Amino acid sequence: MTLRLVTWNINSIRVRLDHLARVVQEINPHVLCLQETKVTDGLFPRAEVEALGFSHQHIYGIKGYNGVAILSRLPLTEPARHDWCGRQDGRHVSAYLEGGGGKRLEIHSLYIPAGGDVPDPEANPKFAHKLEFLKQTMAWFRKHGRNSGPMILGGDLNVAPLKTDVWSHKQLLGVVTHTPVEVAHLARLQDSASWTDAVRSFIPPEERLYSWWSYRARDWRKNNRGRRLDHIWVNEPLRGSLAGAQVMTSARDWKRPSDHVPVVVDLKL
Repeated sequence: MTLRLVTWNINSIRVRLDHLARVVQEINPHVLCLQETKVTDGLFPRAEVEALGFSHQHIYGIKGYNGVAILSRLPLTEPARHDWCGRQDGRHVSAYLEGGGGKRLEIHSLYIPAGGDVPDPEANPKFAHKLEFLKQTMAWFRKHGRNSGPMILGGDLNVAPLKTDVWSHKQLLGVVTHTPVEVAHLARLQDSASWTDAVRSFIPPEERLYSWWSYRARDWRKNNRGRRLDHIWVNEPLRGSLAGAQVMTSARDWKRPSDHVPVVVDLKL
């Protein structure tokens, strides 16, 4: 079968439930990894999501901010929550997708902290938290990935690593999400489980590619000052299964859109 997985920072699932329905209609995914659901577990719209075809739901919500979820048409087992930096802040969940013949696919939905505005860990506690979060997830995946089977990670990683992942490499070198220290930390995280950047396997690194545009831009298409903050990674056992990728840029034009757009990867399993 071909498995289609979408990662999306939805920026409030209750506000954009109609947008989620449109993604499902237009993209027809099997699995959704969501970030910034912005709702507690008790208020998560489970029934509405199930009506869209996703009866298997693993959620981790926080009141008013953060929140992550894995929504699936196929059974999920061993749901887990992962907390980093001594905080229970709804940023990382995982579960296994059960396939035929005893095959299992481990799925992670991850939301790395934004880091504030000042790229100095001494002056900015939010930036220090972001770097520590990256260190701790890297250490965990380095240990966990040694004996792991197929894994896929989807998330808002809040780092645009390549020069072509930002509208201006030169102007954004000192701006949070594209600073050399963040890019280096993300590279170590990617190396921790020998992750492959699934989207860049199909859209060459030489090509500019964004998944986020600030709300400050009145005409985001004309301005086009975007960044690629949303990523899907697969580990070595899945590398040969990659079958396609796309960024659903059109979603940024919808009424009251998220500032992020869905990112899609197909795998032939």
